[in-house]
Amino acid sequence: MTEAILEPELPIIDPHHHLWDLRPLMAAFPEPRHTFIQAIALSPYYTFNEIQADVTSGHNVIGTVFMECGAFYTADASDGQKVIGEVEYVNGVAAQSASGLYGPTRLCDAIIGHADLTQGDDARGVLEMLIDATPRFKGIRHAAAWDADPDVLGPPFHAPAGLYGDAKFREGFRHLGALGLTFDAWLLEPQLGDVLDLARAFPDQPICLDHCGTPLGLGSYHGKLHERFDTWREKIKAIAQCPNVSVKLGGLAMSFAGMPDHGPAAGLGSDVLAAMWRPYIETCIEAFGPRRGMFESNYPVDKWGASYAVLWNAFKRLTHGASAEDKAALYAGNAARFYGIEHLLA
Repeated sequence: MTEAILEPELPIIDPHHHLWDLRPLMAAFPEPRHTFIQAIALSPYYTFNEIQADVTSGHNVIGTVFMECGAFYTADASDGQKVIGEVEYVNGVAAQSASGLYGPTRLCDAIIGHADLTQGDDARGVLEMLIDATPRFKGIRHAAAWDADPDVLGPPFHAPAGLYGDAKFREGFRHLGALGLTFDAWLLEPQLGDVLDLARAFPDQPICLDHCGTPLGLGSYHGKLHERFDTWREKIKAIAQCPNVSVKLGGLAMSFAGMPDHGPAAGLGSDVLAAMWRPYIETCIEAFGPRRGMFESNYPVDKWGASYAVLWNAFKRLTHGASAEDKAALYAGNAARFYGIEHLLA
């Protein structure tokens, strides 16, 4: 699916994409059955060349934020410190981009890594090592996605139930604020009460809720998006009452959400995708306001439902009637502020 680029001059900071080489993982699934495995099979190798091609496919992407994904860990490091390898690798990609040899876009200008917060106070040492690795490091994500139905998440995910309420996790979590770091939260719609409780317990900690809270449309939730919408909406409204929480507007093309419920790269136009996503995106913007939301690509995971160019066209259709000020915030300003990369807007 190819389309003319809408509003090609609008500056975008893509606040959520990955870099990985998952070919070893894919070798374990020669005939992938779970839709998430099928989705990542579209891009088992996604590094500089791939993201560079996507961000230069027509939209005015001025910079990006890398989001941890468990890739390029240091093989001979301890379990706690191997995560530093991912940040070091991504910092090299950022340096390659910052050379200017590949155009003006600044890839990975902010880097979100990972640290195991269930190590409690011991997590602080790893966080300090990540800070020392590069000034581009801005915070961490510790995903908590879990569901009793094993068909929802599939083999790669192993978070325990109730992670964000765990005492050792919170012991580690409190060090983020002391070190001036952000936190990205990824969990599923039935778990949204967990991030609400976390945000209330740490009201001064900046938290970004990923992927509109990940509504579910597969496994035992297949065909239930409509009947669960009101439940999702009420949870989103409650979380939005916490001024320390922002929301990523995207992730709906993932196989988890089932919008679309088939892939790969479903071939739907941006008008169809916009209509499908409108209730979720508009609810989030209404709840959080235009200063606490940021559109995201979640690439290459969302390649399941749309090409990079079509994905951003769909978002632009959803904000067609928004003011120039609100668009500037939703597409770049809010991400720049949250992740401390305001220099990209200068």
